[in-house]
Amino acid sequence: MSAVRRHALLVVLGYLLLAGLGGWYSATHLGLDTDTDNLFARSLPWRQADIEEAKNFPQFDKLIVAVVRAKTPEEATETAAALNAALNADKTNFIDSSYPGGSDFFAREGLLLLPTPDLASLLGAIVSAQPFLGQLAADPSARGLFTGLGLIAQGVQAGTDISPYNGALAGVERNLQAAAAGQPVPLSWQALIMHGTPAQSDAEFVLAHPRLDQGSLQPGGVATAALVKIASSLPDVKAGRATVDYTGQIPLSDEQFASLTKGMLLGGIISVALITLWLYLALRQWKLIVPVLLTLLLGLVLTISFAAVFVRVMNLISVAFAILFIGLAVDFGIQYCVRLRDIRHNTPDPDIAVPETARQAGAQIALAAAATACGFFAFAPTDFVGVAELGEIAGAGMFIAFFCTITFLPALLRLLRPPAEPASVWLPGGAVMDQILLQRRRVVVALCLLAGLAGGFAIPLVGFDANPLDTKDPNTESMRTIHRLLADPATNPFYADALAPNLDAARALAKRLGALPEVAQVLSGGTFVPEDQDAKLAMLAQAQTILAPTLLAAASPPQAVTADDIRAAAAKTHDAIMGVAAKLPKDSPLLGIAAALGELQGASDARVMAMNAALTRFLPLELTRLGQSLSAQPITERTLPPEIARDWFLPDGRVRVEALPSAAAQTTKGLKRFVKAVQAIAPNAGGPAISTMATAATILGAFRTAALLAFAAIAFILIVVFRNIRDTALVLATLALSALLTALFAWVAGLHINYANIIALPLLQGVGVSFNVYFVMNFRAGIRRFLNSSTAHAVLFSALTTGTAFGSLAFSGDRGTASMGELLLLSLLAVLIATFVFLPAMLYVLEEDAGENAGET
Repeated sequence: MSAVRRHALLVVLGYLLLAGLGGWYSATHLGLDTDTDNLFARSLPWRQADIEEAKNFPQFDKLIVAVVRAKTPEEATETAAALNAALNADKTNFIDSSYPGGSDFFAREGLLLLPTPDLASLLGAIVSAQPFLGQLAADPSARGLFTGLGLIAQGVQAGTDISPYNGALAGVERNLQAAAAGQPVPLSWQALIMHGTPAQSDAEFVLAHPRLDQGSLQPGGVATAALVKIASSLPDVKAGRATVDYTGQIPLSDEQFASLTKGMLLGGIISVALITLWLYLALRQWKLIVPVLLTLLLGLVLTISFAAVFVRVMNLISVAFAILFIGLAVDFGIQYCVRLRDIRHNTPDPDIAVPETARQAGAQIALAAAATACGFFAFAPTDFVGVAELGEIAGAGMFIAFFCTITFLPALLRLLRPPAEPASVWLPGGAVMDQILLQRRRVVVALCLLAGLAGGFAIPLVGFDANPLDTKDPNTESMRTIHRLLADPATNPFYADALAPNLDAARALAKRLGALPEVAQVLSGGTFVPEDQDAKLAMLAQAQTILAPTLLAAASPPQAVTADDIRAAAAKTHDAIMGVAAKLPKDSPLLGIAAALGELQGASDARVMAMNAALTRFLPLELTRLGQSLSAQPITERTLPPEIARDWFLPDGRVRVEALPSAAAQTTKGLKRFVKAVQAIAPNAGGPAISTMATAATILGAFRTAALLAFAAIAFILIVVFRNIRDTALVLATLALSALLTALFAWVAGLHINYANIIALPLLQGVGVSFNVYFVMNFRAGIRRFLNSSTAHAVLFSALTTGTAFGSLAFSGDRGTASMGELLLLSLLAVLIATFVFLPAMLYVLEEDAGENAGET
């Protein structure tokens, strides 16, 4: 210390030079990894399984997923196909793009993929509607449609039950009503002709592999913006008939980093302002405040330099170290300067006061730094790499902050020469609180123990949220999209995958998984090489024979149609429907159709022809698809298109089986049941659902390991320093109470533990010990004024600055980071209660017992 004061200017200049070099090195060598997969060790079995799956099926990895929805299935298909073509043409921003649902395979062989009963029902409905279809095939216009509707009215007259067609007719009713209002919209002939087909997802998916800019904080940002621009230029999107949303690993990662910084600027400004205020109230002199802030800044720069040299890459969790460093390291400067103020009140000479401050405060600050570092370093040996790296950086930062506090800070004080302290330093109201705690010490201890007991009961109620989506900003585009997908079991991203050795084994496994109540649907390679093909092909051949005249008519050039022709057909159909109105229910779509046809009688030729164009826009395409689907050919593994085969079959013959969870798996408990049920049948299953639950297990295991290591290390340090079991137990008991109160407060606040905020719990041990140590070491030194002291004054303002820094995390748009800030604040409140209420009361009890024992002696 004397050498530092003698060469203060050289010390300051040396540190500034070191900080400059460290800042330059960090700016050129410190990277950022936004890939959340890398938050966990690659050696973990479930990570190895994920890596192997990404190797086997790279088409599903590192994607931007465009989700296309439209007013009609045809428009969705049209838009998705156009988007896929445009993305493939943009080689600047995309490596490739695929549209799985747009394969010609589904148009040709799609009916073979239906279960036999569903196929029989559909073909029966199509054959029954042959007269209607024949009319449309011969005259693919509004005139033909109206004539076909007239045939349905004739069926009603003959006593035919048309209720099975009400859904399809309701679609025609809506379109005709829109046309009558002068706003014609396309009619979905797929829904009309293929009525009775099992319901599918209302979305089409385009899967794009973007070109990533690894030097950017959002590597896929440019590609995502390009996709949005391309999508906005598509005709159906411009017309408001279709929407293109996006999600996927790439935008989720990019938006998570953007969420991390969202609100942080405002939060940082408020945090700096409040910390400066707390420092002013704690230190009162700018010649003390400025050195503390400069020491804090120096320590932060040097800690970043440490990260650049030894860790090299920051992740989405370790970037939070800066806030944690500021919140914790400022305590050292406050403790040092408040103690200096207290000493200089009685010893104005700085040459005497500064060494005395170092003697009194140095050991306490060193112990606090070591204990806090233990809370961070405890995560280093765990497989939770994201927090392990945070622990390494922040743990080293505590020692860096300590060395800066005992060297750089005294050197600055030597140069600035703050004036002597005119008044004693103490905590306002501290004397009154000391008196209350002294008089009611046993009651206070009992109440604190009861609160701790309540916290013990609250621990299992807090719960662990294993869903990584719950830590992301729900207001981003990719999160809004994925939440909409979660509502449909067919598009739920938390599925489970397994590999079967061959096609027969895949079918058997799919049947077993499909029987589970936790499973909504199972897909496999066997889904695309279906069973019972001979029977299905025979059914299709029979239907094709019956419909041959209809399909032949569809291949002929359509006849010209005029507005007058359409009006005449509309009038005839209107009269036919009204002739059977008495036989129709009041809510029958046919009555609505008749009303719309009546309104169209007086429409202009332009409006009538616009209606004709909208109604028949997709009719020829759907009639062509019907002919193709009835001409299906046998499907084998060899005849599968490459784009489908690669999704389900590996070159070595293994077949992928995919189980989709039921709606009950939306919660962590439900997903856990789904994973348990699937793994009971397929122990080697992988996929997002398996990874999510394995991630939760890894995080909880890391927490248990870190908590035990931190507790053991802190206990060892305390034993070495105190050489006293009683004092060590006292600090650890106060620490345990802090942990229990944190659980109680988290339960009351409705917080759940997640992979982001779990760092608060081991960190609590270090923070709690650093505050408790100050009081216990004063007690050992014979001080009996606990709250009416400069130590309490320093601890309070240290807590305020720490809480302010932690609170700035809560401003983050990232829910995981925000929850980390919230939990840190709650744990800090718990530490303050334990330190300012429980610990002094316990010390008074110990003092009383010591007095009684001395009296008896």
